[in-house]
Amino acid sequence: MVDVHGTTADGFEPVRAAFADNFALRGERGAAVTVYRDGTKVVDLYAGTRDADPGDEPWRHGTAQVVRSATKGVAAAVLLLLHQRGQVDLDAPVGTYWPEFKAAGKERVLVRHLLAHRAGLPVLDTPLTPAEAVDGVSGPRALAAQAPAWEPGTEHGYHAQTYSWLLGELVLRVTGRTLGTWVAEEIAGPLGLDLWIGLPDAERDRVGRIADVEAPPAPASAGLRVRAKQSVTDAYRDPESLTRRAFAAIDPHPDENDPAYRAGELPASAGIATSDALARFYASLTGVVDGGHRLFAPATLTLARTEESAGPDRVLMVGTRFGLGYMLHGGACPLLGPGSFGHPGRGGSLAFADPESGISFGYVTNGMQKNVTADPRAQALVRAVAKSLAG
Repeated sequence: MVDVHGTTADGFEPVRAAFADNFALRGERGAAVTVYRDGTKVVDLYAGTRDADPGDEPWRHGTAQVVRSATKGVAAAVLLLLHQRGQVDLDAPVGTYWPEFKAAGKERVLVRHLLAHRAGLPVLDTPLTPAEAVDGVSGPRALAAQAPAWEPGTEHGYHAQTYSWLLGELVLRVTGRTLGTWVAEEIAGPLGLDLWIGLPDAERDRVGRIADVEAPPAPASAGLRVRAKQSVTDAYRDPESLTRRAFAAIDPHPDENDPAYRAGELPASAGIATSDALARFYASLTGVVDGGHRLFAPATLTLARTEESAGPDRVLMVGTRFGLGYMLHGGACPLLGPGSFGHPGRGGSLAFADPESGISFGYVTNGMQKNVTADPRAQALVRAVAKSLAG
């Protein structure tokens, strides 16, 4: 049995029980979960070890972890806030802000297509090395030259890695600041979040080491092939599939514990945060935190969780639902209710908000599991939150 540390408000005891069960029944090594309700923290728990392997240093209050694709929800907020401020038109062609992007048949790719995974750019003909992925130049240059894999706007497919360079370059062109800098100055700083897209050297000791899985082998060719009835398993095994190539846009697979990688700004996959930072971030999207901080105006909140993409996903090979930058409640990503929006991270992390119940949720872990969107540990915690609300 692991010792669970932290606090739960009256009525939220089921979350503590589910969190403990994750260690006893579901292979958890080290993790934290935080829940806010109507801007007030009601759950703040942590347990286990901060490092997955070796695992001897205890997880402490404020331990942060790489949250992989849960970072996408933070990155999406930057574009939506720029739209809220009148600096970005969601229905404008991306080439309006980034002229080089118009090449190779991308003149009609809209800003909203990037956020809703409809741009047709989940893969690169030539994958980037880990060093190129974080240099701030190679990724945008490659995508500016890349031809779409389908007619932009007509279908959707998860932009697992390329989302980093698409959104990062757009923010840079509009604001003159990198996306990580914008987050630090406009979101994390004002809200007091332990959240970084580009980890500062001074914060390295705050972050635990994550477990990893074997990387997929490099694609055999640059050809695109999607079989009409290809299974998810087959797609991951097929070196020419969109699925395999989307997740191998950085090749070889980067060492996610490498300080150089963590310092790079990859808003698709390499954000670092505490569970409290993620939950507090989502609380600020849907309501007021600490009596004064709210990020999204009501109209922007509606944009974030209005369905833009739904149905068969050309990359994930299952039915997915996306708003503008956020996964929506559904079979591939069960959240708290029909109005919930957020983003999971491969390996288990999950962050979301449910405006109807006033809940915002953040979960981070160092124990890698292979589920892409619906990790059983995170789902057990979501069900426990629902049980707590039901009384």
